[in-house]
Amino acid sequence: MDLEVRHLRALCAIADTGSLHKAARALGVAQPTLSTQLRRIEQAVGGRLFTRERSGCRPTPLGRFLLGRARPLVAEMRALVNDTRAAAARTCDGTQLLIGSTASRALPGWLRRLRLRHPGTEPTLQMDVSPNALLGMVADGQLDVAFVHEVEGSPLRFPAELHSRILVEREPQFVALAADHPAAAHRTVPLDALADDRWMVDATVDGEWDAVCRVLREADLNPRVLHGDYLTAYTLVATGEVVTVSQPTTSPRPDTAVRPLRGDPIGVRLLLVARSRPEVDAVFDDLAAAYWEAAAESPAYARWLADRPAPPPRTALPADPPPYAPRPVPAGALPGRTPRVPGHGQVPTPQRNPGTALDRVPSPAGSRTPLRSPEPDGVR
Repeated sequence: MDLEVRHLRALCAIADTGSLHKAARALGVAQPTLSTQLRRIEQAVGGRLFTRERSGCRPTPLGRFLLGRARPLVAEMRALVNDTRAAAARTCDGTQLLIGSTASRALPGWLRRLRLRHPGTEPTLQMDVSPNALLGMVADGQLDVAFVHEVEGSPLRFPAELHSRILVEREPQFVALAADHPAAAHRTVPLDALADDRWMVDATVDGEWDAVCRVLREADLNPRVLHGDYLTAYTLVATGEVVTVSQPTTSPRPDTAVRPLRGDPIGVRLLLVARSRPEVDAVFDDLAAAYWEAAAESPAYARWLADRPAPPPRTALPADPPPYAPRPVPAGALPGRTPRVPGHGQVPTPQRNPGTALDRVPSPAGSRTPLRSPEPDGVR
């Protein structure tokens, strides 16, 4: 049997995960299939490459030798495929900018700005509820950049070759509830005011289910939590059937209310990711402008921002950000993070309330300046 790149990729996955089961899951194959493939590879090279122990798989000296030669080949082949896909994306009028994103109200304004700034480039959009799936697509060259969120306490799996830049270090997640819900009268909603409500959460959104269940558990609440996509959840919210977590940029509709949760117990970090730092920087400013435009159009979020003693970070850290975990919060102090509704999967078209005045929101420089009214083109 001749060794192929797929065989080398399988060996690298086994070494990286330390487990045949985890490697098979990462490669998208059944474990028996991977075990058979490993035996055939070992027969082809004439020796055992991994020792199987109760704690997992470890490379043998022969395995370490082969992995040392295999990793550069796998990386070079990935780079070759990525470069070829990028070349194939060229169009006669210019280039395609392949953008991936979880749901966000910043997207329309971002796309509009990109078209104005780069008239020879046509941005195309690939939506996915899973940030990890989008990161994989960027690493594989299927996307140029991706705008993703990382739920607090559930670090994303960042491929080593990717570069990222933080848009918001911690975006609080709000709650969406029926407009006539008693808790809608609160400016910020205490969790115990929702103790008797059914919650709906999209478990396919990376980290979302765990974050909501953790927050409810820490509050000593045990409501019924239902599985469902956020488009369905938002429809049921309007009828009072459920409550759900919500992106703070969501605009309220006449039949729904969007409110901060007291103490901001759930949060997400918003990041822009690409295969190189220049690719990130080239589109970051337009994304930031679109995001804060959407924030200004959300009355609840604008109030929340105005109430903060300092604006949240809006620029990159010096280096690519490490994963973060929930911070311990002293009694009486504000924590900070929350998942999202019309979750980071599907967002129904929110209804703008033209009669609501915009609050003053911190500017990127930290000063407080009045935000302009929404532009007449209907960007949300």
